[in-house]
Amino acid sequence: MRIEEATAATPDVVAAVQRLVPQVSSSATVPTEGEIAEIVASPATVLLLARDEASEVIAMLTLALFRIPTGLRAWIEDVVTEAAAQRQGAGTALTEEALRRAAAAGARTVDLTSRASREAANRLYQRVGFELRDTNVYRCEIEAE
Repeated sequence: MRIEEATAATPDVVAAVQRLVPQVSSSATVPTEGEIAEIVASPATVLLLARDEASEVIAMLTLALFRIPTGLRAWIEDVVTEAAAQRQGAGTALTEEALRRAAAAGARTVDLTSRASREAANRLYQRVGFELRDTNVYRCEIEAE
């Protein structure tokens, strides 16, 4: 398995992201090729991919890096591994690479959220060093104008 950064919205990257997004969120809209190109091109996001021995994308993770007045923030989002490829270390490898990149960029911490029902994912995050925080997560749904 190898971990790489998507540097272009190639047909295989687009197909992989479009295949994986519904596996991580049943309510998310599958991103278009243009939206995936925007993610890949943005200086604020790093789309990491795990490829198997046949170079097929089996997992992905998005690392967001952005500066706010209190410092550089790093956030992990949309971590998903193909069902058939789970328990082979892709999620761990992706998360560890995201942590390495966040540290190299100057972030002091990395945050993420994970539903309690995603037990394996929660174990993975704790195993690589994440600690559960005593905080509230709020969401406000807004309508586009």
